[in-house]
Amino acid sequence: MELKHIPKLKFTDGQSFFLIAGPCAIEGEDMAFEIAGRVNAICERLEIPYIFKGSYRKANRSRIDSFTGIGDEKALGILKAVGEKFQIPVTTDIHSEPEAALAAQYVDVLQIPAFLCRQTSLLVAAAETGKVVNIKKGQFLSPDAMQFAADKVRGAGNERVLLTERGTTFGYQDLIVDFRGIPTMQSLGAPVVLDCTHSLQQPNQTSGVTGGRPAMISTIAKAGIAAGVDGLFIETHPTPSTAKSDGANMLPLDQLEPLLERLVNIRKAII
Repeated sequence: MELKHIPKLKFTDGQSFFLIAGPCAIEGEDMAFEIAGRVNAICERLEIPYIFKGSYRKANRSRIDSFTGIGDEKALGILKAVGEKFQIPVTTDIHSEPEAALAAQYVDVLQIPAFLCRQTSLLVAAAETGKVVNIKKGQFLSPDAMQFAADKVRGAGNERVLLTERGTTFGYQDLIVDFRGIPTMQSLGAPVVLDCTHSLQQPNQTSGVTGGRPAMISTIAKAGIAAGVDGLFIETHPTPSTAKSDGANMLPLDQLEPLLERLVNIRKAII
């Protein structure tokens, strides 16, 4: 799939990596517009193709009392409004077949969570919407095994597939990124994204709240660009400590611009 097939994606004629970035979850309209506006302005200046990300519902939670969302249609409406205001593509994750058709009315890219990357009916339902489908590699899968996930989408008549590396389970409470997986998944015929946020998660904490190492996002991102990844996924928030979901993983918004500037320079040095 070529990036130009993603609706409203800018700067696809250049040689930059593309960026998927936004908050973990949609907490409200003001927050979503603030993040999208600031990131979009940075990407416009640096000529980075940009897709805004925000989960309209958080289904994969450790604890029953964890924040799950502000309401499906309200959050999806905010995502659609962001895309229309800034003229950028937007993405969100889905968790069941009915959600595919619902979310497809509002967003440009449907994201399949890593835990669900082998869920055949979900992949087929996403494919049948005609939207771009971004499949996150399960923490339990090899890069080669993502061939079968991609084949499910393509077999349903949709060639618009992205694959995302987000780390592999290492013990009970850590993940590790094998950068050999980037060219391996690129050989499957899809652009590959490196999830710099969730690759640094520390799951299965005794508190029931997932931890993370956001101070290492820069390290993972720079290594990914050097390895030739096509896109980066970074969750960001103005004040991660007050975020309602995954605050321990997100990059403070004011740190994003200098990081992207460094990554652009790395990209220029290797092409």
